Amino acid sequence: MDTPTEEATAARRREVTWEDPLVGAALALDLSGLDYLRAIAEGRIPRPPIAALLGMDIAGIQPGRVTFSLEVGEHLYNPIGSVHGGVFCTLLDSAMGCAVHSTLGRGQAYTTLELKVNMVRALTVDTPGVVATGEVVSAGRRVVTASGQLTGPDGTLYAHATTTCLVFEPRPGGARTTSARPAGNGDGHRAGHGR
Repeated sequence: MDTPTEEATAARRREVTWEDPLVGAALALDLSGLDYLRAIAEGRIPRPPIAALLGMDIAGIQPGRVTFSLEVGEHLYNPIGSVHGGVFCTLLDSAMGCAVHSTLGRGQAYTTLELKVNMVRALTVDTPGVVATGEVVSAGRRVVTASGQLTGPDGTLYAHATTTCLVFEPRPGGARTTSARPAGNGDGHRAGHGR
C-alpha cells in the first residue's frame, strides 16, 4: 500500500464569516420577494450564512427565475473524492425556492413541501464553477412548483430537480424583530423544514 505524500496530507483551511442572520430575516416580510432577493444580491441585506458557508452567490434574478453560482472546491467533497450530493441539493433547493420567493408579494412567505433531486454526473474541482437555475413551473394561490438545473460552464448537466412549495400569509401578531428568533432563516424558508 502506498503511503500518502506529505503534500496530499497537508491540512487545508477555510475561514467563513457571516453577519447576524436575524437582521436580514426581519426584513423578509417588509419587501416583496423580488425586492428582498435583489437587496441580498446587491449586498444591502446580509446573505444567509449557508451561502457564506458553501460559497454560493445569487448570479441572476428575474420574476420566477433565480440563478446561484458556486465555485467548486475540495471543501465541498465527500469521502470518495467528489462534491457531496447535499451540496447539489442545497444549491438546487436555494435556486428553486428563491425562484418561488421572487414571485411573492410583500408580507407573503413560503416553505418547501417536497424536493426531488436527480444527480446525473459527478462534480469535481476539474469544473471550476457551476450554476443552479430555478424556475417557477406553475404558480397557484397556495401551491407553487418549480424546476431546476445544475450546470457547468460548458452547459454540462450535473443534476436536475423539482420542488413543491406552500405559500402562506404570516400569522397576525407574528411580526419579526431582530431581538426575537424568527420562524425562518432569512431566505423565506421556515425553520424545521430541512433548512
